[in-house]
Amino acid sequence: MSVSQSVPPASNSISSHVRRLGRVIALIGIILPLLLIGLNKFQPFEVELLKPVIGGTPWLAWMLGAFGAAGTARLLGVVEVFTAVLLIASPWSKHAALAAGVLASGTFAVTCSTMLALPIWEPSAGGFPYLSFVGTFLLKDVALLGIGLVVLGEALARNDILTR
Repeated sequence: MSVSQSVPPASNSISSHVRRLGRVIALIGIILPLLLIGLNKFQPFEVELLKPVIGGTPWLAWMLGAFGAAGTARLLGVVEVFTAVLLIASPWSKHAALAAGVLASGTFAVTCSTMLALPIWEPSAGGFPYLSFVGTFLLKDVALLGIGLVVLGEALARNDILTR
């Protein structure tokens, strides 16, 4: 007998509700940062905060030269807000879910990659394992990348893409 067969039906019902609730909370947890931080990208204070992050990441620094600081921030903001809107639509549209999964996964893969280039350990506390302000800000993106990948995986299944 497998573990799933030994669980009483009431527990299966509870687990189903908990999974659905967890999915809703996870979606809210990825939509809100994308939407609110995306909107911040249109504000001068956020443009200034982004300069050292983008400029300090060699694979992103080219954007400052190509679009300027404000243009780069706005481009990122458009992508983030658009991704949030697609995530809102994702439960009802398998196509929105697919686009949202790709964009969210890509966005958070890029932001997680900045941890390889930026100082994420606090030198005044002796470095590792003590995170700097930048490190604490970026570390949450690992979880958001995971949520984006879950959305992408579910969307691939809903769209019958890469399934056997």
